[in-house]
Order: sequence, then C-alpha cells, then structure tokens
Amino acid sequence: MSLTVPAAPDTPTCAAALEVATAYCTPALLNHSVRSYVWASAYAADRGIEYDAELLYVAALLHDVGLVPEFDSHTVAFDEAGGHVAWVFAAGAGWPVERRQRLSEVIVRHMWDSVDVQEDPEGHLLERSTAVDISGRNAEDFAPGFRAQVLDRYPRLGLADEFLACFRDQAARKPESSPAALVRGGLAERILANPHPLES
Repeated sequence: MSLTVPAAPDTPTCAAALEVATAYCTPALLNHSVRSYVWASAYAADRGIEYDAELLYVAALLHDVGLVPEFDSHTVAFDEAGGHVAWVFAAGAGWPVERRQRLSEVIVRHMWDSVDVQEDPEGHLLERSTAVDISGRNAEDFAPGFRAQVLDRYPRLGLADEFLACFRDQAARKPESSPAALVRGGLAERILANPHPLES
C-alpha cells in the first residue's frame, strides 16, 4: 500500500488540541506529537486497524504535555500528569466522562511496553508510534520515501537531545517513574548510539 501523510481530523476539539500543544510545547516536541499521530494513523490504514481518529489525534497532541514546565508534576510521572491535563481539556471540550477517561488511558498507556490492539486500538497505535518516533523501533513499518515525506513536513529539530534532557530530569526527580525506568534501561544509549532510523 502506498501511504500518504494523513491530515488531522476536522473537528473543533482537534483544532483546540493543536492550539494547546502549539502554545505549550517547544517546536521539537510539537512536531514529535504531530508525527506520532501521523505514524499511528498511517500504520492503522496500512494494517486495517479501526480506531477513533479524534481520540487518537487529541491523545497524540497532548501525550507529552506533562513534560512542559507549566504542567510538570512533582508527585506523579509525566504520562500520568499528561493524562490528568487531557482529562481537564476534554471536560472543557464537552466530552462525556467515559471519553475523557479513555483519553487519559491512551496517554498513560503510551509508555507501556506494549498495548493490546484488540483491547485498546488507540493506546496500541500511540504506544507504537511514539516508540517509532523516539527510538526508531519498528521504523521499517514505513517505506523510506514516506519517512522522508513526513520528516520534511515535520522535521525533528533536535528532538533527541531535548527529549533525553526531559527524561533525565524526570528520572532524577521521580526515580520510580516510567522515564526513570527507561533511563536506567539504556534509553539514552539507544537513541544516541546511531543516527535515528527515520533519518537514514
């Protein structure tokens, strides 16, 4: 299948999520968030995975908002903090409680080692796409031409160094958090050892 870069779902909530992410995220983190949706949506289209596009897009745009200074929590991991921020955002958007909870779950689960696609397709897609974008895991799912097209539209802008600095800070302050576990597990070495697979 020939993939094309997917557009954002055309809903007011998606537009508001982009506005929030643009206001609070650095350019590198914003592009990472948008690319996460792009990889997820394209992978789903290629594999015939049915998913809620609005839910996935909002989760992708807000999944790292817990890393930014304004929403950083000193008591819970950034993924949990992001889930709480997203719940509040979705309440303001008029989403029912069950949908707000789903949004929060998808954001928290993006840090899991794996998410069952049958149980949670949006969580599965976001977990997989963020791993592709950060460490290059499963980058071979996408043809080089498609990867180049995505990176041309949404460049990385030094994401690796910025992201690692955020995770190291989280790990130092919250040693029981998911970023701390990844840092202890050699995340920096995996990211920095070689050129990112998406760029090769």
